[in-house]
Amino acid sequence: MKNLILYYSRKGENYLNGSIRSIAKGNTERCAEFIRRAVGGDLFEIETVKAYPADYMACTRVAQDELRAGARPELRQMVTDLSPYDNVFVCGPCWWGTFPCAVFTQLEALDFTGKKVIPLMTHEGSGLGRCERDLQKLCAGAVFGKGLAVHGADAERSEDAVAAWARAQV
Repeated sequence: MKNLILYYSRKGENYLNGSIRSIAKGNTERCAEFIRRAVGGDLFEIETVKAYPADYMACTRVAQDELRAGARPELRQMVTDLSPYDNVFVCGPCWWGTFPCAVFTQLEALDFTGKKVIPLMTHEGSGLGRCERDLQKLCAGAVFGKGLAVHGADAERSEDAVAAWARAQV
């Protein structure tokens, strides 16, 4: 079984336990690395051509506008072929109840027929939001694993939980 771990993560200003703090490594990136350590696989970071604002509140406004408009931000690079993979972990922060629109840009470019899609979402109280429902729409032909919601402020300390969950999915 070969795994692909797609992730979008925000470094810098983040909302953690009720306050805005700067972090050197994004919460979702940490979790994606935990998945790779637990089950192996290729990590692929989803990066936009146009950076989101460094200011957290400005970023949330842009993210909300993108979601309302159904935007698909241009990405620096994309995965174009899932044929080498059996499982695709889709990881991202909860932005307005679902993944950032940049994740959707990547997903819409892929054929998920016969693949297992497994969501992980970092959040500050929203859990998985509606990401599982959104993935089912975007990943036609896939089967779906059980999603995992990781409280962002606890991401650094979540390796055991993420690893156990990832091993149970593959």
